[in-house]
Amino acid sequence: MGDEHGLRERLEAFRRLHRVSQELNSARDLSATLQTLVDSVVSSLGFGVAAINVVHDDLLRVAAVAGPADVRATLEGQTGPRRAWEEVLDSAVRWGALRFLPHGVRDLPEDVPTWVPAEGSSEEPDAWHPEDILVAPLYAPTGELVGVLSVDLPIDGKVPGELQRELLEMFAAQAAIAVDNARLHAEVLSTMDRLEQEHRALRASEESFRQVFELAPSGMAVTSLHPADEGALLRVNAALCDMLGYSEEELLRLGLPAVVDRRDRNLLPRGGRTYRGDLRLVRGDGRALWVSTNSSVVLDAAGRPDFKLLHLVDVSERHDREEQLAHLAAHDPLTGLSNRAELRARLGQLVSDRRHVSVLFCDIDRFKRINDQFGHEVGDRVLVEVARRLRVHVRKQDVVARVGGDEFVLALRDTTEEEAAALARRLAADVRRPVHFDERDIEVTVSIGLGASSAGVDSVDELLRTADQAMYRVKLLRTYGEAEPATTEPTTTSA
Repeated sequence: MGDEHGLRERLEAFRRLHRVSQELNSARDLSATLQTLVDSVVSSLGFGVAAINVVHDDLLRVAAVAGPADVRATLEGQTGPRRAWEEVLDSAVRWGALRFLPHGVRDLPEDVPTWVPAEGSSEEPDAWHPEDILVAPLYAPTGELVGVLSVDLPIDGKVPGELQRELLEMFAAQAAIAVDNARLHAEVLSTMDRLEQEHRALRASEESFRQVFELAPSGMAVTSLHPADEGALLRVNAALCDMLGYSEEELLRLGLPAVVDRRDRNLLPRGGRTYRGDLRLVRGDGRALWVSTNSSVVLDAAGRPDFKLLHLVDVSERHDREEQLAHLAAHDPLTGLSNRAELRARLGQLVSDRRHVSVLFCDIDRFKRINDQFGHEVGDRVLVEVARRLRVHVRKQDVVARVGGDEFVLALRDTTEEEAAALARRLAADVRRPVHFDERDIEVTVSIGLGASSAGVDSVDELLRTADQAMYRVKLLRTYGEAEPATTEPTTTSA
């Protein structure tokens, strides 16, 4: 029951992360989005306190706090100099994207907002101390520091483990997206507000409106609201033509629905309805791009709807950045394979759906010797090549993950133990082919253990542990000379 409860908590954490990621694409207020993020960290990741500090010029201001009332009262709205925060980040221990400052290592700068719980410290070696500090710096794609996410009071009273830290890194990535997107969103809204104010001021002058429309740096279009030709493009500016790769004549002839991706055509507002949001357009060369779209209805002198004004801004770079961040949060940066968190989430879903799952746990034999003899650059090349050889043998619905320095796991959906064992033999044979690097052939072998789910098994941990133990039995046989690496069959054990 403990494993089942832990699985449900992890799956719920990923669901919350997905919901928070979706909310980042909506036009929500930044403070509300950040509050959702810290609330999700507290409710999903096992921390009692979470806070986000946002950069404003040379200061960091506490913009959102989740936790007990006394914590919020102490921290909300507090500021600290950017210099002091950077000093904390530079002196802390690096845990991937996180920074950990253990108690007693050095004094925290006095001008950094802090809250220390009243509870005493435990003598357990892995216990969380009230003065321990765990933060995640938030960086824009340009590398600029835009904020800091901090957490405290782990529910289990222990220093966070690997999985909890991975999930915290993923939430921190979403917080960085929120802060960066909010700045872009504010700029777009500011531009839109300015253009709308200009339009109202220039309504009486068609010539002035024409100049604003045609010289706008972003895409602009006018569509008809008259019943005879409702929705037809009446006017487009040069920026929109350049954005879409059409001449003015071509674009007016095609009309707006023809250049909207068919998946998003239902988003186009009809009649007097307006729309604000992102949708996909297709350029003349067939390339798709994301645009932030805002439409407004312009009234004639009698107050009746006359035409619709559309403002379109290319935001493809932002969407690409979000996709890249989402990919990095779930994949190993060296090999491109799924990481441990993504593997556990996918396995958890398969087990929850009662699918038959076979797991192959692969460990490169004597990998440390490769690093020591040839160097870490060659070691990395070996890891990348082994990952490639594993990946080519699986189907789209299967998962290949790197879960440790030289450890890989394959999760095979709806695969019998016999089929998985046969695949393990093929993998072992394929990996045995030397890896060629800089006119050298590196000999590589792997030990593979097999674990398989059976009726009633609903524990990801048990499934992975079974495959891991089977792999170590193979490795022990090789170590004590009872089997040759080239002939050893993968050990198969059913969970």
